[in-house]
Amino acid sequence: MDITGRKLFVRALLEEGVDTIFGYPGGMVTDLMDELYKTEDIRLVLPRHEQALIHEAEGYARSTGKVGVCLVTSGPGATNTITGLADAHYDNVPLVCFTGQVPLHLIGNDAFQEVDIVGMTSSITKYGVTVRDRKDLGKIIKMAFHIARTGKPGPVLIDLPKDIQVQSGDANYPEKVNIRGYKPNDSVHVGQLKKAYKLLKSAQKPLILAGGGVNIGQAGEQLQAFVEKMKIPVVTTIMGKGAIPTNHPYYIGNSGMHGKYAANKAVAACDVLFSIGTRFNDRITGDLNEFAPNAKIVHIDIDTASISRNVVVDVPIVSDAKLALEKLLEWAEPKKTKQWMEEIHAWDVENPLEMRRDRGMTPQMIMEGINREFPDEAIFVTDVGQHQMWATQYLDFGGKKKFITSGGLGTMGFGFPAAVGAKIGNPDTPVICITGDGGFQMNMQEMATAVVEGAPVIICLLNNQYLGMVRQMQQLFYGKRYEATCLRRRTTCPPNCKGPNEACPPYVPDFMEFVKTYGAHGIRVTKEEEIAAALKEAKSYTDAPTIIEFMISSDEIVLPMVKSGNPMSEMILK
Repeated sequence: MDITGRKLFVRALLEEGVDTIFGYPGGMVTDLMDELYKTEDIRLVLPRHEQALIHEAEGYARSTGKVGVCLVTSGPGATNTITGLADAHYDNVPLVCFTGQVPLHLIGNDAFQEVDIVGMTSSITKYGVTVRDRKDLGKIIKMAFHIARTGKPGPVLIDLPKDIQVQSGDANYPEKVNIRGYKPNDSVHVGQLKKAYKLLKSAQKPLILAGGGVNIGQAGEQLQAFVEKMKIPVVTTIMGKGAIPTNHPYYIGNSGMHGKYAANKAVAACDVLFSIGTRFNDRITGDLNEFAPNAKIVHIDIDTASISRNVVVDVPIVSDAKLALEKLLEWAEPKKTKQWMEEIHAWDVENPLEMRRDRGMTPQMIMEGINREFPDEAIFVTDVGQHQMWATQYLDFGGKKKFITSGGLGTMGFGFPAAVGAKIGNPDTPVICITGDGGFQMNMQEMATAVVEGAPVIICLLNNQYLGMVRQMQQLFYGKRYEATCLRRRTTCPPNCKGPNEACPPYVPDFMEFVKTYGAHGIRVTKEEEIAAALKEAKSYTDAPTIIEFMISSDEIVLPMVKSGNPMSEMILK
């Protein structure tokens, strides 16, 4: 029996185990929305903006391990997802994004709300296609989910013309699909792995660099076991945070532009850098000529194209992180690294990761308060900026805690909607969004989504009244010329302002008044002694989100810091 494309669309979602879809209606997806109305097995979440929609799908996917599913209309609906697709592409988030499209006979005629969304997104999706024949619809949807979740995960875009949605055709949805030219690697070259292990065994100062691929591959348990068997220290990238518990005796800290002093020194001094699941982007390496200058480099990554693209390595290994680590565990034997660990510990003592405690409430105090209030199970989601770096520096991870952030693209506006998506996917787990006043305002309309969807996220908003990370660069490198970073600035302000003073106009919006209009909760914190009580109060509100607005000094900066393009050894410490 033949069925319409719209019926097959819903059948395909159910066959793929989709229970939640983030969708925004419009003329070219009304038929699909109408079909979704007829099923009670798929929850349709209606965000308030398509950019937020796709970030919510990202948060849902990254926190549940499922494929995130989006549905938007043609034209502006589709183009509003581009930032989220790029974000998912860089951070390897499995998404399937369905976009409506004008009927086939209108494509190419500049029809109302017609854009070539497949062409626009070809460089930031694993696969993108406009369905041009109803008989191909089932196979294409099956391919989309297979490609999104296998190998190196990522976003896939399926463009659905309106006439394809209503045409009748085959009712069958394929159980499996064989895609010519797409063969994700599901093995490891044992010879290369042995070569890498031999290099590690002979090292005097070995170091493991764990990236986001360890978390994506759910290989944290194997990494920890390998580290403990071999007694080798570990540093992480930002995306690798949580791959090993932060209180583990062999964990040093984050490396990179805002990495821990001891971690960056260890990278500079090691003789074998054993990297797993990292792209070696510029925020990790700094000046490539000075990166790990004394080290032989092993690089394990599931993506062949990532190996030796930025850093030329000595032993390349194409493999899933878990598969490689499971094999390495069969050979692992303890190494004598006590002297090496003592050297690293001395660097930590020389320049510990610590903010001053004599100038009022600091971001470190806030993160420490969060650690105490959420010691066991929680999902932490950050936006992008200074608060993101402070979270990666001072939050504790281990056990059932998860960390979600925008790493590769660094997307402001990501945090709050991603937290909403994570809470929708994990209703019984505390979800804490750590954001800044700038990033939060980019998608603050999603407070409505959180309220109506019953997603009581706790929003820890660090308000320094600036776009803090750019302000920090202006302070350090641009003579304190704070152009376009003060969020209190008005047209009545004098030119060439050098920072806050008594004449500054009031900050807008008032977040405590804002949250009231949505029927949610607001708490303002100005002193260290108020932190614990505010977090406890926020936990008690289960009916709606809570904003805890932490009023921090605009002078606080993230340290250590390495100026972009400089060697990682040239850290600004004070």
